Amino acid sequence: MTIEKNQLRERAKKLPEITPEMWKQVHPLYKRVMADYLSSIELSKQTKKQYISALRQFGWFVTNSLNNKPIYKLKKKDGMRYINYLREDRKMSSSGINMKKSAVSAMCQYIENYLADDDDYEDDKGDLMFETFRNFMQGLPPVVKTQTYDKKKVTKDEYDLMMKALEEDENYLGMAWLAVAFNVGARRSEIIQFKTSILSEEWNESKKYKKHPPIRGKGRGEEGKRLEYLFYPEALKYIQLWTEKRGYDHEFIFTIGQGENIRVMGRNWADYFCENTLSHILGRRINPHIFKASCITYLLEQGIKMEVVSKHFAHHNSTATTEIYNLSDSTKELDNLDIKL
Repeated sequence: MTIEKNQLRERAKKLPEITPEMWKQVHPLYKRVMADYLSSIELSKQTKKQYISALRQFGWFVTNSLNNKPIYKLKKKDGMRYINYLREDRKMSSSGINMKKSAVSAMCQYIENYLADDDDYEDDKGDLMFETFRNFMQGLPPVVKTQTYDKKKVTKDEYDLMMKALEEDENYLGMAWLAVAFNVGARRSEIIQFKTSILSEEWNESKKYKKHPPIRGKGRGEEGKRLEYLFYPEALKYIQLWTEKRGYDHEFIFTIGQGENIRVMGRNWADYFCENTLSHILGRRINPHIFKASCITYLLEQGIKMEVVSKHFAHHNSTATTEIYNLSDSTKELDNLDIKL
């Protein structure tokens, strides 16, 4: 079966793996500063992993393309060369470039703020290495936003089609995940935090929904942003079905494995499920990230006010952010315009 890719641009080339041999060649000062920086900040495990990867990539770029200059000699033009390398040579998306740029910029800001007068960083002449250092990633031209894939919403009809196929496959875990992703609007890293206790939570006064206890959303530190998601009967029905069919009790809803190897699914499970199951059902590329936007769009198309969707489902600080996730087709709006030309 041919899968419609929905691609708008060439996918990025994978960045080289920084092997131990490559890392040995990176300037010792860079590695020392990077270690000091990472030990001084509070990040979630996932964000810290991304930062380590991004900083190692930049360290290798400096080694390989900038003649391994010490970090205190790097200037804005060097930062721009790195951005150009990611954009032109590796064809990386704007979001990927910005993430790597942010990681380097955050470390540079740490150097500027805390190491400028640190006498542990003196050169052979006794001069402070970072006394005149400035964050060379600040003030660079903004990265022009790019889009690799056409963001095509999952419609209610497509949701029903996928549910029917999963039911025929007796894929109850898949049904539960899809029901939560489409109807609750949580991200893949949030979905795996949901617990079976939601089934025994009290209904709200109108008996329309249950509220899950706070989970960790995107944000700084291990605590992140605390989010309370609403569960309506559609999602609860399939959670109940899955927990009954799996044949064992567990604190969390989304578990995999058998026997003594039962564990909470990882974030990447959703990627594999969307690519190898849901995409084949619909005949077009589906990824986990499209479901939050699809949920928001579906609610707005049902007439739910933007303010309500933004606050209680999208968990955004402003409706302007929620509007970015709105994938509603504007054709009907345009068709209803009475313009005389």
